[in-house]
Amino acid sequence: MRASSRPVSAIVLIVISLLFMPERGAAVPSSVSEDAQWLWPVDGARQVVQPYRAPAHAYGAGHRGVDLAAPVGAMVRAPAAGVVAFQGTVVDRPLLTIEHEGGLVSTFEPLQSSLRPGDPVSVGDEIGVVAVGGHAAPGTLHLGVRLDGAYINPLILFGDVPRAVLLPCCDPL
Repeated sequence: MRASSRPVSAIVLIVISLLFMPERGAAVPSSVSEDAQWLWPVDGARQVVQPYRAPAHAYGAGHRGVDLAAPVGAMVRAPAAGVVAFQGTVVDRPLLTIEHEGGLVSTFEPLQSSLRPGDPVSVGDEIGVVAVGGHAAPGTLHLGVRLDGAYINPLILFGDVPRAVLLPCCDPL
């Protein structure tokens, strides 16, 4: 009985490994030192209302960012220096996109801002206020980050990604 359970255990471990394998760019970008962390963009407690969920493939379902607790009208700060790449309304929500060094691009929505493309921002600068619209529930701010075009978990840049914990999956050998 034990001999036949080993192949099953190996397959289960392989499947689990593939499910939790980080997507391309999920590690701390080499252009960002381990000590250099981004500034949390909203005041108050760091509360993630909706976590990042990597899609299984480029067009798969997932949540390509994090939704942070932030009341409508709350000030939002630039988490890192950069240049505004886009400011405007997409479908039903106002948003702002900032290009940062090292191939990083951050997007905030819904965010009402007076900044315009080409405007430079420094870490901590006010970039706008939380608005309403889009998929993010009222009272939340969606933050998405791309590294060289691929979405990554933004919490990596804030030093807030918890370590994975493996749980037992099989009968003891």
